[in-house]
Amino acid sequence: MSRKNQEKKDRIAQWVYDTRSILGRFHLWLEDVEVEWVKGEPGSDELTGNISFLEGGMERLFAVTGAVTALGTQLFGRFGAGAGLDKKGLNQVKKDADAISAYAMSECLWYLSRQLPENHAIMVCLGEGLMPKAGETPEMGSNPLLGFGRVYARPCVAQKLDRMIQRLVNDPGYGWEPFYREIKESRITIWGAAIDTLENTSRFAKGRDTGPMTVLHLFDQPLKITRPYEGYIGSLFLPREVVDTAADRSQLIHFHTPRRLVLEVIEHTYPGMRRENIHVWTLRGKSREDRIGKLWAEWQELGVHLVDDGWKLPGGTAAFTESGTYAPTYSVGTWQDEAGDSHLFLCDGYAASAEAMQAASLCPLLNIEGFLSVFTSNFKLPYDREHDVMALDPEAGDFPARLKELAGHRLEVDDALIEHYREMIRDGIAAGIPVEKRWIGADDFFPEKSWQVLAVSGYMKPDPYSGAPGVEKVGENLYRVTVRLAGPRGDKRVTLTLRFDKSPAESKLVFNPLLNRFIGGEDYTTRPVKISDSGRIRNELQTLCSEALEFFGEKGIRVYFDRIPPEVIPPAHRQKLRQILNWYKEHHPIWFSWLETG
Repeated sequence: MSRKNQEKKDRIAQWVYDTRSILGRFHLWLEDVEVEWVKGEPGSDELTGNISFLEGGMERLFAVTGAVTALGTQLFGRFGAGAGLDKKGLNQVKKDADAISAYAMSECLWYLSRQLPENHAIMVCLGEGLMPKAGETPEMGSNPLLGFGRVYARPCVAQKLDRMIQRLVNDPGYGWEPFYREIKESRITIWGAAIDTLENTSRFAKGRDTGPMTVLHLFDQPLKITRPYEGYIGSLFLPREVVDTAADRSQLIHFHTPRRLVLEVIEHTYPGMRRENIHVWTLRGKSREDRIGKLWAEWQELGVHLVDDGWKLPGGTAAFTESGTYAPTYSVGTWQDEAGDSHLFLCDGYAASAEAMQAASLCPLLNIEGFLSVFTSNFKLPYDREHDVMALDPEAGDFPARLKELAGHRLEVDDALIEHYREMIRDGIAAGIPVEKRWIGADDFFPEKSWQVLAVSGYMKPDPYSGAPGVEKVGENLYRVTVRLAGPRGDKRVTLTLRFDKSPAESKLVFNPLLNRFIGGEDYTTRPVKISDSGRIRNELQTLCSEALEFFGEKGIRVYFDRIPPEVIPPAHRQKLRQILNWYKEHHPIWFSWLETG
């Protein structure tokens, strides 16, 4: 056997050994592993090194987590089933897809956590799915997600952290500082996570050819966040050399710097670059016109190119601008076309909080700089007023007057709207978001200013910005899945060839939450019950309907069915859910002692 073939066999064997817990959970067999380095160099043996604060075996577990989530969502998340449906129908397809992706990743993290060091835990600090996005309406409710407070660790560590997090959320006298101090005193190491289990959900539901992906960023410390939170954050991403040029010229670049001054620095950094060759990627669409239409106009008046849907990226694939603020960050930088002309790609505008934080944490890895500014969740005010509103004191007596002054003629500010803005600001303050700062960066989310990240991206469909392919069927029950891993010491694309050990129908059940299966008609009364069902159902409730849960005591969860929006779980299914939970509580009272229904 040649040395190359032997190395390949060794590589596959090591990956199987390191990731066997996840592969076994989903009844998958790893047939092949291919590694392509985007940045950095492998050692004499790719298996002996690591690119982040994790050791190599853990990095491989996270790579398989991204791959399994992407594969299961693509195959069983009803891809394209929302095409042509009305808003209500499309939203249901999106929620079904989010349920599959969140469940798959959560199960991966649970099995992965069995191999964590004994005093370590993974804590989800930021998640995507708590709030409706542009064009959606509030009554649509949150989507299934992995959000703040979800802990994955060995049981004794998880139970201790769950108690501390519950106190953090419910006890006003127990804030971030005592929480973090208690963690240190307990000698527990928390790896914080920011997660979007299905980025570009609308494109997935509509069956678009590019874009859907899963994103997980893992940090060597928890994020300084104290409540479930999702909002919007203004974001500007530039090559680091542009920011260095500004510093040399004693100019300060941040999110609120007038774009004419940003362009001036760009032109000093890249002399001779034509303005039409400066490509600004920003979210587009009528629903965003009130918020960032003024920003579009600023760039257009300067003669630069605003990226539109269908514009061809250097790799030849088409960009899209109705969603997806994370992936374009990987394209920020310069290149030369076939004629030798220089081009620059940058990102501007805003993103949901998890995406913005994830993108900002890529900056040290990609040699770029990111500038953020906290926004409200109302789309009616222009971007340059958003921070001024978020910086207001919601308890001040002059709050209504100051809000009306900032809104001007753009909004009819009545009592209901005043209270809505108050709540948005209060939510940010309660969660520990630095709303008072005019601009922020990734450092502001960490208790220690020195931090490291492992960025994991799993691709369901091809990604225009990196050229990564999506899930590809290559044989009977055989699929290739590509994952990108980026860390301080390297950036690599890993392609895994995975084979299902079970039939498609059986595999679909493996990737569906128990509660979804039972609501769909599977007989839970005759199915063998294991003690692990208690943990699975507890986990699924936190994923599927987090807004309907109340935590009490040390481990208790109370489910309020009237708090579950019908767009999340239809009334008939809510009743079925109640029956299921009551049955488990009645027939297995010890295993389900933590559960109450209200």
